[in-house]
Amino acid sequence: MKLSGSEIIIECLKREEVEFIFGYPGGAVLHIYDALFNDKKIKHVLARHEQGATHAADGYARACGKPGVVLVTSGPGITNCVTGLATAHMDSVPMIVISGQVSRQYVGSDAFQEADATGITRPVTKHNFLVDSRESIADVFKKAFIIATTGRPGPVLIDIPKDLTDPNTKINFDYPKKVKIRSYNPIVSESKEKIDQAAKLLCSAKKPMIYSGGGIILGNAHKELNKLVKTLNYPITNTLMGLGGFPATDTQFLGMLGMHGTYEANMAMHDCDVLLAIGARFDDRVTGDTSKFCPSAKIIHIDIDPSSISKIIEVDLSLIGETSKILKSLNGAIKSHLNKINKTSLKKWWKTIDKWRLKDCLGYKKSKKIIKPQSVIETLYDITKGNAFVTSDVGQHQMWAAQYYKFDKPNRWINSGGLGTMGFGLPAAIGVQLAYPKAEVVCVTGEASIVMCIQELATCLQYRLPIKIINLNNRYMGMVRQWQEFFYEGRYAMSYMEAIPDFAQLAESFGHIGVKIEKPSELKSKLSEAMKLKDRLVFVDVITDQEENVYPMIKSGKAHNEMHLSPTNEDTELA
Repeated sequence: MKLSGSEIIIECLKREEVEFIFGYPGGAVLHIYDALFNDKKIKHVLARHEQGATHAADGYARACGKPGVVLVTSGPGITNCVTGLATAHMDSVPMIVISGQVSRQYVGSDAFQEADATGITRPVTKHNFLVDSRESIADVFKKAFIIATTGRPGPVLIDIPKDLTDPNTKINFDYPKKVKIRSYNPIVSESKEKIDQAAKLLCSAKKPMIYSGGGIILGNAHKELNKLVKTLNYPITNTLMGLGGFPATDTQFLGMLGMHGTYEANMAMHDCDVLLAIGARFDDRVTGDTSKFCPSAKIIHIDIDPSSISKIIEVDLSLIGETSKILKSLNGAIKSHLNKINKTSLKKWWKTIDKWRLKDCLGYKKSKKIIKPQSVIETLYDITKGNAFVTSDVGQHQMWAAQYYKFDKPNRWINSGGLGTMGFGLPAAIGVQLAYPKAEVVCVTGEASIVMCIQELATCLQYRLPIKIINLNNRYMGMVRQWQEFFYEGRYAMSYMEAIPDFAQLAESFGHIGVKIEKPSELKSKLSEAMKLKDRLVFVDVITDQEENVYPMIKSGKAHNEMHLSPTNEDTELA
């Protein structure tokens, strides 16, 4: 059949079974929007800012595993997407961003709304394309979806000059079933010999530890991980991005590790003799001082990205490939080595861990006068029975959500881990709610973060999205204030939010319901009432303790066994 360039784009998206496009129209993409107007299958979600569109597509992808798709115009349209692209790139989220470009004859002339989209986005995409002919559109789209969703996932940009989408010029269309991509051959499996070596080393451990990251979620490997952990009876910790990959309520789970990880998880990491790292990249928030990281451990690293192996921490054995396939093979190989596990040593190891657990490192002083932010998350967890999809922005509220909301299922914790993007939470919740219309979707945020993409409240109204926003309002950029307290002698330079809107009234001006909670005695009742409103967005503004800090905390340049559990650290025993 003969189609115009814009019609080919829509047809390619349909062949890839795209359900939603998150976007914002503009001159360079109006031909594409006109073709989309006549299509009844793909739903367009009109964001109020291109950054919001990318975060919404990101949240959609993290929740359901399908690539998020974004459509924006040239110039400021695509430059407004850079933060969203970088966010997805850092956390390996599959995304396709389609940007309009000025017509080919104007490229390089500083035409109206011209920007070098491929040059600007190259550092923050897995790959990008500048389409140079109508005949190559289908081929480019096929390649883009393959690149975005295979190997280590990531965002791909497709930049399309406007003249290639002209509805008056049509060509024959045929969507390729296969394409060849030069130099792109993702590794999907590992040799049986290396799998067996890993199984043997694992079973020889006296003080083992399993550390899993976002690769477990992205690789849909949680079932194989659960099987491995249960078979071995080994302790496990998750990174911030890996939460939900193993049930948080299971007794073998030690909590999150790293800068704001639990005492028991960090101590077990420091003292272990064999460490199995799965789908994790040893980032600085996890490792602390790399020279003191797991000083006595033999390290096995499973990852789909060869460039992640020994990039930060030198490992003893690497298994490169899809996490689900590697773990399935490892589960099979372990059977013949289970008799080598020293059960006496393992029992002793668990006793040591249980002693560390007695620290109750997430304990905090409750108050009848002022709302503690930790209690807000605990109350939310109780009300939702741990079944909500939770998005967050970045800062103290993010850490409290990670610490106190016990995620038992994968894909339920949606946050910006690598880039740390304020403004991510609300638009991400839009994507999650669209992916799962009947699910409880909660955005945990702070007063500094929420205003960065507050305009997306209008998007929520237009599409009748019943998201619940829980704003932990301490009138500060909370994590900035905490660092200023610890490292800058209490000089709170520009971190106090002097001009804060009445968020409840602001939400109501957008057509939603606003609730303000100021007393601990009304927290549970008002939060419960908000959650009961299943068909409305409710903005719950919770006035919390300004001086509360996130603990435990490992200060920069310190090791896992050098945690602060309180301001004085008097209750911490260092190993």
